[in-house]
Amino acid sequence: MTIQEQYELLEKTVRGYNPAADFAQIRAAFEYADKCHEGQKRKSGEPYIIHPLAVAQIVAEELKLDSESIEAALLHDVIEDTPATHEDVAKLFSPTIADLVEGVSKLTRIQYATKEDEQMENLRKMLIAMSKDIRVILIKISDRLHNMRTMEYQSPEKQKQKSLETMEIYAPISHRLGMQRIKWELEDLSLKYLDPIGYEEIVSKLDAKKAEYEAFMLRTQDQIDQRLNELNIQHIVYGRMKHPYSIYRKMFNQNKSLDEIFDLFAFRVIVENVGDCYNVLGVIHDIYKPILGRFKDYIGTPKPNGYQSLHTTVMGTDGYPFEVQIRTREMHEVAEYGVAAHWKYKQNGQGAGTEGRYEWVRRLLENQEGADAEEYIHSLKIDMFSDQVFVFTPNGDVQNLPAGATPIDFAYAVHSAVGNHMVGAKVNNRIVTFDHVLKNGDIVEILTSKAAKGPSRDWMKIAKSSEARSKIRQWFKKEKKEENIANGRAAFEAELKHCGIAMRDVTDPENLPGLLKKVSYGSLDEMYAAIGYGGFTAQKAVSRMHGELQRIAKQHQLEAQAAETAAAAKTSKQAEEPHIPAPKRVKSEQGIIVEGLDNCLVKFSKCCTPVPGDDIVGFITRGYGVSVHRADCPNASKRDDPSQSGRWIKVSWGNDTNDSYPTTLEVVCKDRSNLLLDISAALSTTNTFVLGINSRSTEDEFAIFRIEVRMRDSQQLKVLMNKLHQISGVLKVTRPAG
Repeated sequence: MTIQEQYELLEKTVRGYNPAADFAQIRAAFEYADKCHEGQKRKSGEPYIIHPLAVAQIVAEELKLDSESIEAALLHDVIEDTPATHEDVAKLFSPTIADLVEGVSKLTRIQYATKEDEQMENLRKMLIAMSKDIRVILIKISDRLHNMRTMEYQSPEKQKQKSLETMEIYAPISHRLGMQRIKWELEDLSLKYLDPIGYEEIVSKLDAKKAEYEAFMLRTQDQIDQRLNELNIQHIVYGRMKHPYSIYRKMFNQNKSLDEIFDLFAFRVIVENVGDCYNVLGVIHDIYKPILGRFKDYIGTPKPNGYQSLHTTVMGTDGYPFEVQIRTREMHEVAEYGVAAHWKYKQNGQGAGTEGRYEWVRRLLENQEGADAEEYIHSLKIDMFSDQVFVFTPNGDVQNLPAGATPIDFAYAVHSAVGNHMVGAKVNNRIVTFDHVLKNGDIVEILTSKAAKGPSRDWMKIAKSSEARSKIRQWFKKEKKEENIANGRAAFEAELKHCGIAMRDVTDPENLPGLLKKVSYGSLDEMYAAIGYGGFTAQKAVSRMHGELQRIAKQHQLEAQAAETAAAAKTSKQAEEPHIPAPKRVKSEQGIIVEGLDNCLVKFSKCCTPVPGDDIVGFITRGYGVSVHRADCPNASKRDDPSQSGRWIKVSWGNDTNDSYPTTLEVVCKDRSNLLLDISAALSTTNTFVLGINSRSTEDEFAIFRIEVRMRDSQQLKVLMNKLHQISGVLKVTRPAG
C-alpha cells in the first residue's frame, strides 16, 4: 500500500464514524508531517511517515477519537524528531494540538542512566500528561501499539526492554482506561518477545486445532442465533478464542496444560437494552447447561473502569465449556474502547449521561505538574490508579500494591518467607520504619535475617493488603497455637468483665451452642485461638454474644408469659366457661401468626423446613421463642405427650409472608454421568435460588443429593419437585423431616 493509499484509508475510516470531522485540517497535518519527516527512515527501511499514519489509523479505527486526536497522532513525532517547534504547530494548527503533540513527545524525550529512573520518570510524566488531556495517553498507547506491531526490526535487547515496559506500564494503563482490545494485543505482542517459546507453543497448538475450534464456534453461534431469532430478540452474536496471553497466564498461575484450560472460547451477545440482557441469559441457560459458580453480574455491580456485562459459563453440546458475555451496544462500546468511547459520545453531544462513569479519570486530571522530577515523585498525592501504587524491587521489577501500602505489604507480596524473616526496610536507599507509606515509583529493599523471630502482632494493624494480613495470621495460627489460646482467652475474659457479663452465662450448657453459632466457631478454644492470632477480635466476640444473651433473657420472659397464657386457656376450657374469649390473633412475625402472643421470636425448624402452604404447629423452646414445624414432622408427633402438651401452641401463616423461605429436598437417583448437570439445569430453568448442594454415592450405584433452596410457597416447591422427577434416573424426590 502506498503512502497516499494509506492516507486515503485513514480518511475513509474517519468518515465512517465522524462525517463532520475537519478533513482539510487532517490533510494539512498529514502533509506537514510528511514534509517534516522527509528523508527519515524507520528501522524497517520504510519512509518514517508510515509510522505517524499507522498511529493515526489506530486512533481512528480502534479508538474512534475526534479530529484533533487524528491531527495530533499524525504530528506526534514532529517536535521530537524534526526541527518543528511547539510554536510552529500551535500557529499552523491550534494550541490544543500543539499541547497534545508536546505531551506525547515528553513521554519519550529523555534518556536515563538506570531502568528504575526511567520507569519512575515515565510514571511521573504519564500523570502529568493525563492531568492536561487524557487524549495524550490514548495517542501514546496507540504509538506504543504500532511500535510493538513492528518490533521485529529492533535488536533482541530493545525488544525485551520495550516489551517489559509495555507489560508493566502500558497494558495496565490500557486496562484501567477500559481499553480491553488494545490491552489484549499489547499483552500478546509483549509475550511474543518476553517468552517466545511459551508464546509459540500456545499459538501452534491453537493453530493445530483451528479447524475443529472454528467449526465448534460456528455451530454454537448458529444455535444461539437461531433461538434468539425465534424469540424476536434483536441481537448480534459472535464467538472468539481467548487471546494467547490470557491462556498463558492461566497455564502459568494454575500449572495447567492447554488441554486443561477451562474456557478457551467466549461468545458475545449484543442486544438493545438491559432487559434483553437478562432475557438472553435465561435463553442461554435453557439451551446449554450452566456451570455452577461461574455466573457474574457486572451490570448490577460494574467494574471500577466502568465495564458492564453479564458473564456465564456453560457446557456446550460438543462437550466444550465456554463463556457467554451479554451486554448492550453502549456497554460493548465501553468494554472495547473504554475512556475512548466516552470521548466518542462526548463529541457527538451525548457526553452528559456518561460523565459519572469516569469520575476516577477526573480525579487523575486534578493532578498538577511539579517543577522538579525527583521532588514530584516524593510529593505525589494521587496514585496513577485510584486503588493501586506501583513500586520497584532493587532489580527493577514492578510490584502492584493497594494505595497506602507499607514495606510489610511489599515484603509479603514478594514471598511469605521474605515477610516472616523481615527485620528492616529501605525505600530509595534510606532506612524507613515498617509503617512508612509507599508511593508510586519508590524502590523498596527488604532486609531479612534467618534469626528473625517472625512477624509482630502489631504488623496486622500496619499492613494494608489482605494478602499480607492473611499471611501474618497464617504464621501465628501455625506457630503459636497454645499461646494464641491463652492470649485469646485472656483478652476475651477481660472484655467480658468490661461489659459486665459473667463467664458462667457464656459457659452455661443451654446458652453455649447458640453463642458459638453467633460467633461461627465450633468451640471456645477455636474462638480463643482465632482471637490470639488476629483472625477475630475479643470486642466483636463479646458484642455478638452480648446481643444473644440479652435476647435469651427477654425470651425467657416471653416463654413464661406464653406458658401462663396456654395454662389459663386450658383451665378455662376445662371449667367450660362459655364467655372466656379465645386468644386473639396478633400481628405476624416472618409471616407466622402465633395465637395469643405478640413480639414473639419465631424460627423455622431445620428438621422439616416448612414453607407457606404447609400445615404447621408451634413449639415453645427454651431461649429461642417459638419453633415452627410441619404438622407431619415426626418431632411434631410428640405434641400428644402429656409432659409437653403445655409447650405446643397453635400457629398459622399470615398474609404478609416473606419473599422466600429456606427448605431442603432429598433426591435419590440411579448414578450416572452428567446427573449433576441435569439437576443444575432443572434448578436453573425453574429460576430456583440454590443455597447449597451436597451429594454422595452409595456402593450399590445410587446417588443421593441433598439440595437446600429458597421457595415462595409449597406450590413453587411442588413445581420444582415435579421437574426433578422428570430427570432420567431420578427415583424419588422427598422433603426430609425429623
